Amino acid sequence: MFVTLAFLALLIEAMVGYPDWLMHAIGHPVTWMGRLIGLLDATLNHERMSRASRRAAGVLSLFLVVGMTGMIAYVLQRSLIWLPLAVLVAALPASTLIAQRSLHDHVERVATALETKGLAAGREAVSRIVGRDPQALDEAGVARAAIESLAENFSDGVVAPAIWLAVAGLAGGAAYKAINTADSMIGHRTRRHKAFGWAAARLDDLVNLPASRLSALLLIAAAATTHGASAADAWRAVRHDASRHRSPNAGYPEAAMAGALDLALAGPRFYAGIEIDDAIMGDGRRDATAADIRAALALFRRADAMLIGLVGVLALPFIVPA
Repeated sequence: MFVTLAFLALLIEAMVGYPDWLMHAIGHPVTWMGRLIGLLDATLNHERMSRASRRAAGVLSLFLVVGMTGMIAYVLQRSLIWLPLAVLVAALPASTLIAQRSLHDHVERVATALETKGLAAGREAVSRIVGRDPQALDEAGVARAAIESLAENFSDGVVAPAIWLAVAGLAGGAAYKAINTADSMIGHRTRRHKAFGWAAARLDDLVNLPASRLSALLLIAAAATTHGASAADAWRAVRHDASRHRSPNAGYPEAAMAGALDLALAGPRFYAGIEIDDAIMGDGRRDATAADIRAALALFRRADAMLIGLVGVLALPFIVPA
């Protein structure tokens, strides 16, 4: 029934997202995970420790975060199994692990800010979804950053949790989200986290391998059915550029998005005042605009609909009695 769980979770999150009133009342599972990760970082990661000790502390921290999160989700799943329509009830917490609606809304705000209030507002809006220095971005840089975030988070915020829900149920989806949250918080190559976050970064790379490739294929398929997008160029960009990205995963959806929309994404970027060199995905335009963000959102919506349809087809034998 795990595939059915993933299908229902995708539908619920696409329709209602995570209500603001609930966020204000109790927070969000990701924020709960983040507090635990932050506590372990502050408690176990000290400058005076050797590199090997900090790496070991990071491994222990990751084990605790993933183990606790997965166990809580497993107990919750087992406690719901006796209820009528148990899979539908379990899909409610499962939907909090997916970010289709919130991702779309955050990226759309960047386009709206650029269109209505200009560069300063665009920088402020994009700073909420990317870690790079917003003041180093011109209008094209803001637009590219938003599109890159949309492509990458389609993989690790939508496709990956759906895959792990389908494979291992609520516990699998929650464990994946814990790994991904740990990577986003401590999986950086900074002086503080290069050793401590090593395990989180490597494990996140591993668990995102299937989703990154599937995300690229979904974006290519979406481009084939979207006016103004090119599936052939998306496929060409993935084959030529994806493996040259710093990340073993992010390059696949980013290259697919770039090729589909005739853009050149990624490349050198600034984080905390430090320039990070990276390969460029696609051979199109660097001068992205708010209109390109809108085009990327349209492609995202179609690819997401295809994902829901695919999971729905896989769930059909469990929904329809023989």
